[in-house]
Amino acid sequence: MQLLNLPSYQFKLKQNGVRTQIFDVIRKKYVALTPEEWVRQNFLQYLIQEKKFPASLIAVEAGLKYNQLQKRMDVLVYDKQGSPHLIVECKAPEVKISQDVFDQIARYNMVFKVKYLIVTNGINHFCCLMDYTKNAYQYLEVIPDFE
Repeated sequence: MQLLNLPSYQFKLKQNGVRTQIFDVIRKKYVALTPEEWVRQNFLQYLIQEKKFPASLIAVEAGLKYNQLQKRMDVLVYDKQGSPHLIVECKAPEVKISQDVFDQIARYNMVFKVKYLIVTNGINHFCCLMDYTKNAYQYLEVIPDFE
């Protein structure tokens, strides 16, 4: 798989016929290793190992209902009180981070109203701190550690 703009991590991989699978430590099962999944698994390890987010507070492919449609977020992280804290939207490395991607995560956030939004394709990472009193957001230079 492609090298990403993240530290290097060790993963459990296995072959299932012609498809390679990667072990997801959050869902505790093997899943198809697609380019987007590669980004997600690396970013999960980044959150857990570098930013010290407890794995027990992370949900992968968390479901939500938006405009009568059932959607799934890539990663939803909860705070110590169990409230939604951070959403991560992952794209494959070859996918350009565009306004459409930001619009997608913003739609998800209409349901959860988290403190941080992160968009990544494994190469470029964007983190926004949300300010709901001013109806604004601020791009952060660094992804914050778990608080």
